[in-house]
Amino acid sequence: MKRLIGYAAILALVSAPAFAAKNSENITIDHPITVGTTQLPAAEYKVTWNETGSNAQVTLTHGKSVLTVPAKVVAHKNSVSTIRTNHKDGATILVGIDLSKVSVEFTSSPSSGQ
Repeated sequence: MKRLIGYAAILALVSAPAFAAKNSENITIDHPITVGTTQLPAAEYKVTWNETGSNAQVTLTHGKSVLTVPAKVVAHKNSVSTIRTNHKDGATILVGIDLSKVSVEFTSSPSSGQ
């Protein structure tokens, strides 16, 4: 029995990165953009999400910069990855991202970390 539990634990540890990789894609933002109160520089970002649905958390990572934003994530095939923006008071606001497997709509202010 202990051996079976040990094999199950090893299998879970080995397969966890494979499942995490399914919930991430890269996107290039070619101009500075604002998410909530955070300004993101133009760069390539890794976009990861923890689940689909209206209570998802989406993380944008570039180097050591990490920004986590509450979002609605809907499984949806998109032929082209794009960002969706609004313009307000001279700023470009990121409101959503369409990736190859999902569409993301940000629902409130982000939390950032280093």
